[in-house]
Formats: sequence, C-alpha cells, structure tokens
Amino acid sequence: MVKSVEEIELIRNSSLLVSKTLAELAGHVKLGITALDLDKIAEEFIRDHGAEPGFKGYGGFPNTLCFSMNDQVVHGIPGNTVLKEGDVLSIDCGTLWNNYYGDQAFTFAMAGVSEEVLKLLRVTRKSLDLGIEQAVVGKRVGDIGFAIQQYCEREHSYGVVRELVGHGLGKNLHEDPEVPNYGKKGQGVRLQENMVLAIEPMINLGVRNVRTADDGWTVITRDGKVSAHYEHDVVVKKDKAEVLTDFSIIDKAISKNKELQEIVE
Repeated sequence: MVKSVEEIELIRNSSLLVSKTLAELAGHVKLGITALDLDKIAEEFIRDHGAEPGFKGYGGFPNTLCFSMNDQVVHGIPGNTVLKEGDVLSIDCGTLWNNYYGDQAFTFAMAGVSEEVLKLLRVTRKSLDLGIEQAVVGKRVGDIGFAIQQYCEREHSYGVVRELVGHGLGKNLHEDPEVPNYGKKGQGVRLQENMVLAIEPMINLGVRNVRTADDGWTVITRDGKVSAHYEHDVVVKKDKAEVLTDFSIIDKAISKNKELQEIVE
C-alpha cells in the first residue's frame, strides 16, 4: 500500500492528466451535446497525451467516462441523451499512464440548477476537503469517513452512500485500503506515510439508499433525488496530505463557460 517517491510521481502525472481531461470537458459542455460526445472528446484527449483511458474495458466497462446525471450516483454509461438546462453531471474519469492510474470525479451544474442542488454540490465538495484533512500519518481510515459523514449527514441531513467507497491507487485502479465515506474515529486501517488514496464522497440530496439499473452498472438514488460526487487522489503525509489532482483548472474552465454554474462561492 505504501508507494515509493518514484511511484508517487508517476501517479501524480496520471492524476493531473485526469484533471486536465475534466477541465477540457468543462469547455465542451453545452446544451444539446450528449454524454457520448463528451466521452469521445475525453478518450481522444487522453490518448493524444500518450495515456490510455483507465476505465474503458475495466471490469467490462464500455466507455472512457462514468457519466452520471441527476439521480444517478456513479458508474453511468454515456449515452445519446442531450444535456439540458438544470442537469447535474457527475463525471468520473481515469487514466493509465506509464502503468499507473489516476482517478478523479467532479460534479458539474448546468445553468438553471436550483440553489438547493448547488448547496448539495458545495457541501459534498467541502466534505472531501474535510476527509483529506484526516489523511495524515497515524490517523485511520475511519477518521476520514467520520469527518465526511459528520459534515454531510449530521450537519446537513444528506444521505451518505454506503455501498460505494474510495480506495487505494497505484498500478491497480482499486487497491487496499477501502476508504468509506462513513465511519468511526480511530477505527480501520492505520494510515502510513506515502499511501496513495482516492477519497470520493458520494452524497445524496435525499436518502442514502441506492439501486443498480438494469444495465448492471449505473447506480441510482432510491428516491430519485440528485446525487453529487467529488474525488481527489492524495498522498498520506505526516502533517498534511498532498493532493495530486487539481480542481482549480476545472473551476477556471467552468468560469469561462456560460452554460455551467460555478460551484465555489
């Protein structure tokens, strides 16, 4: 689970490429475009940078992006439905570059999204920051989950998805340890320096319960309410976790697209 300095640099390169891919997509999101259009843009962008899509073919998944809209939590398969005003788009993307994976998710809001939904996105994103604050040497996985759960569930009464979790990252897309978005302080795997974790809160506006669609992949909220998903790749350090992915370039791209609403206040 612990990575060398050289391995961390390779994961960093792959992780930053995911961030750049999501920023590229942010410039293309517009009314009338389809998820499948964006999927093709992402695959071409990743391959043009000398990497491979990390998700395509993984476990049989057919596409480059996990594209989950509105009440879809994760693992949505890009299709031909056109984007419309008020849609919420959770885009999860992975790259495989020099044998190491990067993995990042970001939830976009089309113009017309309600303030209630924007608040969910902001709280989910903030909960990721709170979880990352716990990713330091000597803490445990449960400390990360507790911080996310406390903020989302107890302070804001949102549903924290239990069935899907964050994970270790490296030569495999999913490595130990699992990183749930709920938990108890002081429980779970003890964090060691230079572990690389993908921390990814999946938070529902309503109940935490989910179901899987008939396609066998897409996870949907049971009550049909909107879900949000944000993810960073981080390195466990002694005093403060090091974040390998980058939201700032995505935010910058969003600010230039009038058909997207800015998440950060």
